[in-house]
Amino acid sequence: MIYYNESKMVKAMRILLVEDDENLNRILSGQLTAHGFDVDRCCDGEDALYYGEQNIYDIILLDRMLPSMEGTDVLSALRKKGIGTPVILITALGTLTDKVLGLNMGADDYLVKPFAFEELLARIYCITRRSPQLNAGFSLTLQDISYDLEACQLTGPAGRCSLSKREGALLEVFLRNPDQTLSRSTLLLKVWGPESDVENGNLDNYIHFLRRRLGAVGSSVQLTTVRGVGYCLK
Repeated sequence: MIYYNESKMVKAMRILLVEDDENLNRILSGQLTAHGFDVDRCCDGEDALYYGEQNIYDIILLDRMLPSMEGTDVLSALRKKGIGTPVILITALGTLTDKVLGLNMGADDYLVKPFAFEELLARIYCITRRSPQLNAGFSLTLQDISYDLEACQLTGPAGRCSLSKREGALLEVFLRNPDQTLSRSTLLLKVWGPESDVENGNLDNYIHFLRRRLGAVGSSVQLTTVRGVGYCLK
């Protein structure tokens, strides 16, 4: 999936939307999805912290006034855990003191209700332009392979082949984390999402598919099994 930014196509972002007003939550989610974003949504502070801790999102849209745990407490907890996901605080609290507090606690932007959706979209795009990871372009390269994110094509010494959307998403995670052992739970969260009921066997199947793709393009890169933990691309 892709979305448009100033007439330029860029990789779709996964957004966590945290808003306790169910009607506003539903409307914003629909608008964001219509613009090509992958959206997970929740209405509760404790749920927001749990989802945010998975570190699978490109941006978090975080309401300040939430049940069970305030948005500023969620933000503070995430930053203390070293999670640097860009956060836009969305709130009706619009005084200068409120804004300064939110920004000092680690927010990347602060949007006061009520707001036009176009303004929210512009602020998301602004963060997109500032983020090296989100603005990294269409191609990822490691040793003798290159993966084109837009065309879903893997290229190696022996040629090229097309990948399915799921294969491509899984390979992208490995290419962005070379030589790192990624746990099965991390891979499932990053590729299938926190609310998916996908079975572990599906991950094994896609690992098998990727190994075949790497072999087909003649790559020396190895997708290894780390027994009892997960997988590593070396």
